[in-house]
Amino acid sequence: MPELLAPTVRLHAAWLEAHDEWGPGLHEDGFGLRSTDEVRSPEGFAAWVTRLADQSDPAKPLDAGRVPCTYLWIAEDDRVLGGIALRHELNDHLLWAAGHIGYGIRPSARRRGLATWALGRMLAHARALGVDRVLLVCEAGNDASSTTVERCGGVLEGIRDTDLGPARRYWITL
Repeated sequence: MPELLAPTVRLHAAWLEAHDEWGPGLHEDGFGLRSTDEVRSPEGFAAWVTRLADQSDPAKPLDAGRVPCTYLWIAEDDRVLGGIALRHELNDHLLWAAGHIGYGIRPSARRRGLATWALGRMLAHARALGVDRVLLVCEAGNDASSTTVERCGGVLEGIRDTDLGPARRYWITL
């Protein structure tokens, strides 16, 4: 049975296995990974996990342009299957191009309904934070993500050009 877990150093090897499965240069939504994060060494991984925990705490100061964000890993039997992130609020960039929630499922775990399952649980978390409408944005050609969002009640606002290309914009009323 899958579960949502706060990022933990205990799953370093399992997370690296998932990371390696995506392959070099591919974008892993939902993990909050930056190009400057060094995640191979235990020390670098621990620093990254600490940054993610700090970013989820609204009382902690954040880097400019960042908003509080809850990061959770989708795991099963100590295997990391994906990640999902809930931004607690939207700034101009997030409103235009990224939305409240981002998620990704490793290639070998796709087509099991994990994204829909995790998104449903993260929507409950958003509701508990007092968010009443959630924006989700996905690449225009990402049919799997569009289907996931629509299964969770997403209503298409339209398609916009972003820095990463055309993107579908969905709103879910909580």
